[in-house]
Amino acid sequence: MAALDNRSSSSSNSDLQKRIFFTLAMLAVYRIGVHVPTPGIDGPAVLKFFESQSRGIFGLFNTFTGGALSQFSVFALGIMPYISASIIFQLLSSAIPYLESLKKEGEHGRRKINQYTRYATVGLAIVQGYGISQWLDSSPQGTALVLAPFVGFLPFKIMAVITLVAGTCFIMWLGEQITERGIGNGSSLIIFTGIAASIPSGASRLFQLVSTDQMKFPVVLIVLAFMVVVIAGVIFMEVAQRRITIQYSQRGGGGGANAMAATTSHLPIKVNFSGVIPPIFASSLLMFPATMAQFVRWPWLSAMQDSLNPAGTIYNIFFVGLIVFFSFFYTEIVFNPTDVAENLKKHGGFIPGVRAGKSTAEYIQKVLERVNVAGCVYLSIVCTLPVVLSNYLKPTILLWWNQPVDFGGRGLRYFATDSIPFDYSEVRRILKGAKIRSRRVQF
Repeated sequence: MAALDNRSSSSSNSDLQKRIFFTLAMLAVYRIGVHVPTPGIDGPAVLKFFESQSRGIFGLFNTFTGGALSQFSVFALGIMPYISASIIFQLLSSAIPYLESLKKEGEHGRRKINQYTRYATVGLAIVQGYGISQWLDSSPQGTALVLAPFVGFLPFKIMAVITLVAGTCFIMWLGEQITERGIGNGSSLIIFTGIAASIPSGASRLFQLVSTDQMKFPVVLIVLAFMVVVIAGVIFMEVAQRRITIQYSQRGGGGGANAMAATTSHLPIKVNFSGVIPPIFASSLLMFPATMAQFVRWPWLSAMQDSLNPAGTIYNIFFVGLIVFFSFFYTEIVFNPTDVAENLKKHGGFIPGVRAGKSTAEYIQKVLERVNVAGCVYLSIVCTLPVVLSNYLKPTILLWWNQPVDFGGRGLRYFATDSIPFDYSEVRRILKGAKIRSRRVQF
């Protein structure tokens, strides 16, 4: 019996290792593709141009593409068209009856919605690819970014659209392969890898500052310790849940404690239910005027750009307000307490002390709103933390140790809030060698 258990454990570990190696191999392929340029562009000129636009919305998109946009590589659009299409269909599935019925059909409906999502991804990639190729071909701000109007026998715009759409589809395929044959959510891992790709260059700059005595070693330790604390806090909040106890009227066999355990489950509600969607939407809206002001010379738009400085108070007040709005809006669209209450009633489940039906839906809605408030506070703190540190802690360190420290950058925001791309339940399932079964309510 012990030999059988050891053989099963060894098989599970081998399966987990294969999945980890497969995931790393797919991510390595993605990082290689980031450095493959799109045919027909002037690489150094494009890189220099996008570096000058890093404070606008281009800088935000470049963060999520892992630097592919600034190099205008074959992966310049990144996984964002697929993410956008997924969000659109998540929202539409609660507004369009046909998609709502598909969502309730189980595996078949999910595959159908995924198919529509892929079609929408291709459509979005075509539109975005044509738009950005048209913009590059127009020599923005008098800078020639395209080497020639034709690449071989094809016009540059057509070649760019074909290349960018193919790159997006390949990244989408990589993400699906990682999800099915690797560990974790493939799309989240790809975004996480792109953001984390800037860590080596940051570490190199930090080492240069220390080696040239521009920064003292105690300051480096304080900064690194603070980063570890922040990331640990974010991980804790990302896995935090409010579990609502669910009991079922039927009892399992065996009697006693086993019967009671078999009829008890939980409805988990994440504290950060909406994930990184609110910060992404809020940043995109607030950076749009600054981006437009660089191409359209309107006085009121320039004044808005000056007012919406990412390090300023006004920007961060609007930023927090939009985070709260999108958090509640996304949760309201995606999560339907009435459907959850009906499913519980249909399967004989109930919340202790709460009547089935309307009262259950109202109770779940009340709990969801309270948890969402905590999630909004958490997201607001994480997203405004770089500005607070830059405005208050940076002068203090400069005064005490006469050391320059840069706490700014959107990388901390999204690296921290996207630090949980791994599916730990999948890892546990592999290690145990058996699929985890539970009666947890799915929503």
